[in-house]
Amino acid sequence: MSLLSKSAEYALRASIYIVAASQYGHKCGLKEIAEAIDSPLFFTAKILQELTRKKLISSAKGPNGGFYVDPAAPNISMRDLVEAIDGPDLFVSCGLGMKHCSDDDPCPLHDQYKPIRSQIVAMLQQTTIQNLARRALTDNKQKKYYSLFLHKNPAWIKV
Repeated sequence: MSLLSKSAEYALRASIYIVAASQYGHKCGLKEIAEAIDSPLFFTAKILQELTRKKLISSAKGPNGGFYVDPAAPNISMRDLVEAIDGPDLFVSCGLGMKHCSDDDPCPLHDQYKPIRSQIVAMLQQTTIQNLARRALTDNKQKKYYSLFLHKNPAWIKV
């Protein structure tokens, strides 16, 4: 069971890939990203369009174009991405999906779920895509761990 929607998962994976490539000055094409993160092309296009519209990633047209994140840009939190794709529901919703759950009118799971949700929200706020990209690149260089997409060793990686 995944906590995030498939769209949010793909958005996170695509963003990590784009940030990692951007650190090498590489702009990524749509097909490259979709293949690297094992996502359907059309689905990836919709996600990247939304992330670009919300200014979390950038895109450039033309022969040297593609998707990128300026290395000097502010850090992007996982929360920023999840909220851009799925909205704020994950951060406030009831663990049982009830519409009227609150501290004053709790569902049977409320008291157990609320601190867990708070921990998840804190982790999403504190974890940046830039840190995840650095970790993926480091893992690839060390060849110790399976890294999200880097096992395919894209040409832009200087190992």
